[in-house]
Amino acid sequence: MTDIDARLRDDVHLLGELLGNTIRDQYGEAFLAKIERIRQGAKADRRGTTGEELSAILDALGDDEVLPVARAFNQFLNLANIAEQYELIHRREEGQPQPFEALVLPQLLARLLAEGHDPESLARQVSRLEIELVLTAHPTEVTRRTLIQKYDAIAEQLAAQDHRDLTLAEKSEIHQRLQRLIAEAWHTEEIRRTRPTPVDEAKWGFAVIEHSLWHAVPHMLRKADKALHAATGLHLPLEAAPVRFASWMGGDRDGNPNVTASVTREVLLLARWMAADLYLRDIDKLAADLSMQQASAQLLAAAGDSAEPYRAVLKQLRERLRATRNWAHTALQSTQAAPPEVLQDNRELLAPLQLCYQSLHACGMGVIADGPLLDFLRRAVTFGLFLVRLDVRQDAARHASAMTEITDYLGLGRYEDWDEDARLSFLMRELNNRRPLLPGYFKPGADTAEVLATCREVAAAPGASLGSYVISMAGAASDVLAVQLLLKEAGLERPMRVVPLFETLADLDNAGPVIERLLLLPGYRAHLQGPQEVMIGYSDSAKDAGTTAAAWAQYRAQEALVNICREQGVELLLFHGRGGTVGRGGG
Repeated sequence: MTDIDARLRDDVHLLGELLGNTIRDQYGEAFLAKIERIRQGAKADRRGTTGEELSAILDALGDDEVLPVARAFNQFLNLANIAEQYELIHRREEGQPQPFEALVLPQLLARLLAEGHDPESLARQVSRLEIELVLTAHPTEVTRRTLIQKYDAIAEQLAAQDHRDLTLAEKSEIHQRLQRLIAEAWHTEEIRRTRPTPVDEAKWGFAVIEHSLWHAVPHMLRKADKALHAATGLHLPLEAAPVRFASWMGGDRDGNPNVTASVTREVLLLARWMAADLYLRDIDKLAADLSMQQASAQLLAAAGDSAEPYRAVLKQLRERLRATRNWAHTALQSTQAAPPEVLQDNRELLAPLQLCYQSLHACGMGVIADGPLLDFLRRAVTFGLFLVRLDVRQDAARHASAMTEITDYLGLGRYEDWDEDARLSFLMRELNNRRPLLPGYFKPGADTAEVLATCREVAAAPGASLGSYVISMAGAASDVLAVQLLLKEAGLERPMRVVPLFETLADLDNAGPVIERLLLLPGYRAHLQGPQEVMIGYSDSAKDAGTTAAAWAQYRAQEALVNICREQGVELLLFHGRGGTVGRGGG
């Protein structure tokens, strides 16, 4: 522990010294000395002095010095936090033979086997596991993305300098890189000058994938595969994706008029562009590795007359990825239809990779197949052609308002004035009616037009690019059917997960009866075509009823939903919408 504390002090001292160099370069030695006097005065104040010396120094600061002084201490605290986080991670790793996360799955599998579970069924259940993590844009992250990336790079350099047997020249080079990174952070604006747009928020989410998740997913799946094989003798199948990712950025229009149908279309295209670009970066490295000549008959047939069949097959895929990226870029400015070479289905991405993988194993080169090619395959299965599944969210009141305008126009009365039975009768009748509800010349108001335009974008987008259509402030079965009818009217022919979000205390208490009524409606399950998904709201329920009362209501709602779906023989999928400061670990 003493060695670790000493190492932390050394790291903080080094980072502080490099920050001081940066400040000296901009403001001079005298200004840096003034900051040091403030620091020493603050230390003396903590030891119980009157603080008069510190107050005198601060009072003497000029107007043009206050901000740089505040920034200096803020930046120093940021750097100290980076060093402390790095040391905490390494303290944990040094205290045990393996990181904590590397022990969880092996220990769980060992316990389940000891309880008598069959290895094959256990492996099958792990392979079927699918956890969907949803990226959202929330104002709780105030640090700019560019600074987060620089802070990550600083932590990487702290790790690099801990390597044993570094030469003096190598240590000097690491310190130079640290100096450069700290200078870059110091001279970067810490606060955004303009409010980020929904597209900016989506790009932030893509950057999280690019810089973190893209590398973490295959690493995590390697550990899961190793643990599964050690426990059961079976490997994680190539097509398994225990973790997938969705996003609300560019799809969450609840209370945000800036998220329009055109924004959703743009974000979907940007996701396709980013996915193709990331695969293109990896495929060049992969082709450099797969220079082998021996291949299976199937691969040779796909490669044609080539002395390097693996590279030939990957070249074909690379050209299609390039065409996909180019088309996605062009489609951002036009409505140009995708040419035939553009990849449209995840199977088109996976097929050549699986062919290479199977050929390598068949030819006795499994050690090569299970290298970067397997990582590429794991990414392709997890992220697909669309990177993330985009969820769409809108308030139930907006759908009810749109339905009111529609029924008013058709001379049927005002939908919002009908009771629940009348709404359900009308909605089920129209859902089962093959004719359109609206004539082509219907000219709705702006709000209804936007709801209908969003539904048309959902209908036009590839199914694999979308996740759920979430209805916030849902409180009745008709809230779900109204969305299903609007999507049908927009031309949606494939199944779409329409998810009620129960987020007030009253709605949580009523969640079970609402879902039970839905499941008992004649014909509803034909539209369901899969599990019944329900979202539990954490943030708004806590604001509505308080943290403790909300937590109890959330538990009761989930218990009721599980029992009802079990009785009805329907699989239940719970979407946990953990938000707010408490849900994120704050106060």
